[in-house]
Amino acid sequence: MDALLLWLPMATFFFASSITPGPNNIMLASSGLNYGFRRSIPHMLGISGGCMAMLFVLGLGLGAIFERWPVLHTVLKALCVVYLLYLAYKIAFSGPVGAGEKEGKPFTFVQAAAFQWVNPKAWAMILGVIAVYIPHNNFMANLLIAVAITGCVNLPTISLWTLFGVALKRWLHDPKAVKIFNTSMALLLVLSIYPMVV
Repeated sequence: MDALLLWLPMATFFFASSITPGPNNIMLASSGLNYGFRRSIPHMLGISGGCMAMLFVLGLGLGAIFERWPVLHTVLKALCVVYLLYLAYKIAFSGPVGAGEKEGKPFTFVQAAAFQWVNPKAWAMILGVIAVYIPHNNFMANLLIAVAITGCVNLPTISLWTLFGVALKRWLHDPKAVKIFNTSMALLLVLSIYPMVV
């Protein structure tokens, strides 16, 4: 019971952070629409694996490096903005539904995992967990438990966004409707950059 009371708030935080719109979920909805669920699985696994790795590495002290050399954090932010704008461009100019199944390529596991390091929402989520939810007593053991909880909560939650994109495929048969959807997702992705920039 004590363990449940200790980890339930963190699991709830991860659930709320994972299910709300952000760069990962916007891209997964677009991937589900354009490539289908099965071809988007490496993307989903990469997001979860990347978040788990990020939590572990930051928990071991990378956050302290950024405190010591803030310029590294600024450089990371700049790279993030450029990369997110590039992804928004790719989403906005995706082909019609079904074209992706033959021509395009969804994110690979490695690409999705690496993206977490330039994803402002992932940084906020992971740093929040380390600062607030991981007990400092027996920190290494608690960090490993937190990493496991991250994967258990994050993967099913983000999968819902991929399923959302797949479900939209049934209704979006008109290429114009697909274009509007992809452009909307691209704009949402650009808007998700705003909090980080300001």
